[in-house]
Order: sequence, then structure tokens, then C-alpha cells
Amino acid sequence: MSNTNHEETLGFQTEVKQLLNLMIHSLYSNREIFLRELISNAADACDKLRYAALDNDGLYEGDSELRVEIEHDADAGTVTLRDNGIGMTRDDVIANLGTIARSGTSEFLKQLSGEQQKDAKLIGQFGVGFYSSFIVADDVTVRTRKAGEDASTGVEWRSKGEGEFTVADIDLEQHGTEITLHLKDDAKEFADDFRLQNLVRKYSDHIEVPVRMPKTETAKDDDGNPVEGSEVTTWETVNEATALWVRPKSEISDDEYKAFYKHVAHDFSDPLTWSHNKVEGKLEYTSLLYVPGRAPFDMFDRDGARGVKLYVQRVFIMDDAEQFLPLYLRFIKGVLDTRDLSLNVSRELLQQDPKVDKIKGALTKRALDMLKKLAKDSEQYQTFWNTFGNVLKEGPGEDAANREKIAGLLRFASTHTDTAAQEHSLADYVGRMKEGQQKIYYVVADSFNAAKHSPHLEIFRKKGIEVLLLSDRIDEWLMSHLTEFDGKSFADVGKGELDLGEVEDEAEKKEQEETAKAKESLVKRVKEALGEGVQDVKVTHRLTDSPACVVLPEHEMGYQMRRIMEAAGQPLPEVKPILELNPSHSLVARLESADDGLFADLAHILLDQAIIAEGGHLDDPAAYVKRLNGVLAA
Repeated sequence: MSNTNHEETLGFQTEVKQLLNLMIHSLYSNREIFLRELISNAADACDKLRYAALDNDGLYEGDSELRVEIEHDADAGTVTLRDNGIGMTRDDVIANLGTIARSGTSEFLKQLSGEQQKDAKLIGQFGVGFYSSFIVADDVTVRTRKAGEDASTGVEWRSKGEGEFTVADIDLEQHGTEITLHLKDDAKEFADDFRLQNLVRKYSDHIEVPVRMPKTETAKDDDGNPVEGSEVTTWETVNEATALWVRPKSEISDDEYKAFYKHVAHDFSDPLTWSHNKVEGKLEYTSLLYVPGRAPFDMFDRDGARGVKLYVQRVFIMDDAEQFLPLYLRFIKGVLDTRDLSLNVSRELLQQDPKVDKIKGALTKRALDMLKKLAKDSEQYQTFWNTFGNVLKEGPGEDAANREKIAGLLRFASTHTDTAAQEHSLADYVGRMKEGQQKIYYVVADSFNAAKHSPHLEIFRKKGIEVLLLSDRIDEWLMSHLTEFDGKSFADVGKGELDLGEVEDEAEKKEQEETAKAKESLVKRVKEALGEGVQDVKVTHRLTDSPACVVLPEHEMGYQMRRIMEAAGQPLPEVKPILELNPSHSLVARLESADDGLFADLAHILLDQAIIAEGGHLDDPAAYVKRLNGVLAA
């Protein structure tokens, strides 16, 4: 194992240097987490060998008893962890231990503040795996060989975590990976048998691969005294070594479920909730699904890795099997173990298997039911919604079959409280509807304050009718796919004719008709003055404080969506708004009495102000300023 015929020293990827610097300064509040990370990686390597050996059992090299072994040397201050899993080639070592091959790295680094407590949580959220070694070690050596390769293809990787690492070729008889940690002076506590065994049971009891540690026994004579020279060392399995998801739910504690989540998701924090389910019948499978407590940095990367771990008859098949959950549930983590797929299934075969669609439909309903149950705890659900709400909003447009269920899980800001917190469900809204109200009203704007102060809300506030305040970029797209909830249709208060239904009495409607008739000449003059700038001009009863507002045709794309599409380079046809005037406002009265010279300027000013209030952009802002200055100076 000393054959170093090809040795080279390489620099870490820039991001890794920054990460290691944080690690070395002990950012984890709980340093013992390093052992869980290393055991999880070793167990994954064993799973991958088991799967690869389905087609070539020669990869076992006569050693099919997959395992993880941990040894320590208190005098030398070292801890060694080895597995007989898939192992790595030289290229694998450089790629896997010299870089962070995961999208979102740059975003992760941007969020590091330099404050240790906050950054520790970010690191745990990011899931750094192997690099957690440097929390407790100032020198790390990795020896590895890919299963099925020649003994001379072994590789040794060494680093002190100071910006560079050395890679050398070695001879290695045993396939798999061995990691030796040279512990820091303040971490020597981990070179202790009792301490290590407790950590294995605490963090890795659920892992199916046995985690073994050496145990020395000494023979005793008839008097019970140890016999000199009779010491025998055997390997003792420390963990339960049974797949957690196959055990009965009644035998699994909450702490075990949480520990398994951290193994599956490589997450540092606890999950919000989980659902463990076994199905028997036409389809046979076991699922264990989790809702994380934190979002990954690449959550909005729709092409990123996602999905559950797939097992077939307890044999690991693949990570991130995205075919079993829809894209809008990509934050769900967990395990699926089924008997209904072949052991040599591939991602391509999964796309063509009708059984996959059936399992996907069942898991989707299971996940939505899990969220519905979580929603009974308003505080916990608010945490979920603040983290994953914008992803769940993709659901109604992607999953028509479950649209009603998803709608029931959505949360919105509302004029009921006038706060930015998205805490109101559609069921809450329907329960508070005014007598005679038949529609669920909402307004879309670029920001919460813009929505809250929209002139379109004035009549609704006067009559005490609640309006949902939507300001997320996805909201207008979302509402284009929500047609009704609980038999009530949705209405955008900024589009089309205003219909308050039976909330308005006949006397009010008659008064509105009379006012519209009385202002016909004013409307005609304004329309002539604005020309091609508007589609139409009307008097309105939707305003109480503002002089005018613009309304879009009912089925036209709103201002928010137009800006998003234009920013993406999508050409859009011009849309002319409808200008509605408040007949009881003093500015409209001044407009009506203005001479021809002033009239046109006032009409254009009212139109431009209404467009600005809606979050729209003026084609000629300088002309607006000139007209306004002229009127002010008059």
C-alpha cells in the first residue's frame, strides 16, 4: 500500500476552501454530527455496490457481506471508518472530494454571514457530507478502490483542510473506502469506544447496513481471572441494521423517524412531519415521506435533483427517483420500496411503466393528505407555507386531478387582517363571505403594499367584502388555473365588469344606471381626448376615494404577468385599458367644467395616474410630467 507512482497536489475548488474554513472553526453547534455524515456516505456506497452487483456479482470480489466498520486509537488520536462498498477511481476522488458538485453552491455561499450560529444552520441545511470530517480532524486520509478494478488502481487522498489536497496511486487489496481522521486536540473525546458506540446508536441505528466495531474478549480461568495471552478480537454490530421503513410503525419512535430523515435528506434539521404507509393488493409498496423543515438552496431549480430514494424489495435502486411525485411536490423527501418493479429498472424504464403512474398518483394523494393533516396545526403549517408555499402554488396548473385538494392547502394575504402574512385559506374566506356574495374576489399587484392600496378595493372596503391580496410573481399564473373553490368562482377585481351580485340592492343599481346616463357627455369627451390610448371610458361605482382607475378586459393578461413575460423576451401585443371615472370625485367635477385647452391635459393625467396606481409603466413619462406641471401652474 505504499506504491505512490503517481502523486500530485491539487487545489480545492474555491467554494470548498470557503466551506472548509468555516468547518475548521467548528461552526456546527453539535460536532458529533460528523460521524452520522460519514456513516451515511458509507451506507450509500454499500447500497450502490449491491445494485451494481445485480448485473455482475463479481464486483463483490468474494465479499458480499456489506458492512461499515469503525475503529479508533486513543493513543494516536485517530478514528478510522471503512466500508466495502462501491469505492472510487482516481477521477472520482478528485471530483467528489475536491469540489461540491451540487447546484445552488453560489447561493449558499452568498448567504453566509460570518456569524457562526447562523452559518452553522446554513451548513447543516446545505448538507456537506464528507467535509464535516474537518469539524473534528486537522488531517484526513482517504484510501479507496473501485469494486471490480485491479488492486493496483487504489487511490490515497490526503488533506489538512488548508486549501489543497494530495492524490497518490497505491496498491489496495480491499475494494471500498477507508477514511482516517487525525483528531484535533479538542476532539480526542471521539477516540473512545463507548462514545462512538453511543453516537452510532443515536444517529445511525436505522441504517440497514451493519455498522460494526471491534470487541476484545479475554478468556477466564475457573476462578474468574483473565488468562494472559487469550485475548480474542471480534466484530460486533452496533446498530439495529434493519431497514426502518419495513418495521411496524408502532415500534418506531419519533426520534428514530427524525434520525432517518436526516440520513435520507442529508439535512441537519428535523422534518416538520412524515407519513409512513404500507400498501398491499394490486400494488405492493411501502412509502415513508417527509416534509422538510428547511428548503434546499436549489428548490426553484426545476431541473435539479429531486424525488425519493427508490428500493425494490429492499435493494437500493436509485437516489432522486423523480418519477413518483409531481414537480410541485419536489420538496418531499423519503423512501419508496416496492415489489412491483424489476430489480434492473432504470430511469428510462420507469418512464414507460404504467405501474409507476399508479404509484405516483397514490403517493401524490398521500403527500397532500399529509399536508392537510399538518395544516391542523396553524403554527407548523405557517412555517411550511413560508418555506414551500410558492412551490405548492405550481400545483393547480400541473395537477388538474388534485386541483381542489391543492386549493384547500393554499394560503393568502387578505383585507381581513391587512397584514402581509399569507395565513388565510380559501375555506376561511368562504366562511366569512357576506350574505348574497357569490364570488371569491382577489387583486394582483407587484407588492403587498401595492395590492393593499389598490383603488379597486375601495368599494369592497366600503361594503365590508373581503379581498385576497396577491403579490407573488406566480400568483397571476396560479389564478389562471383556479376556476372555483367550494362552488364559488374567482373574480379579479381589476378586470372586467364589477359584479357584486346580491350584495348590492336594486336601489343602488338603479342609481348607478342614472349616474352613467347623466355623465354620457363627459364620457364621450374624455374618450375623444384620449383617442387610441384607451379601449373605452366609463363611469364607475367601484371607487370611493380615487378619481379614476384602469380596468383590463376580463380575459386579458394582467400587468404583473406582462412584465414577467416581457422580461423573459416574450413579445406581447399592446393592450389598451378601460378608464373608469369616479363621478363623485372633485377632480372629475373639475374635468367636467374645464375648457377645451385644459380638458385634454386633465384627461391624460387621470389616465396616467390610474396606470401608475396599477403598477403599469407609462410610454411617455416626460409628457405626463409636462402636463402635470402645466395644470399645477395654471
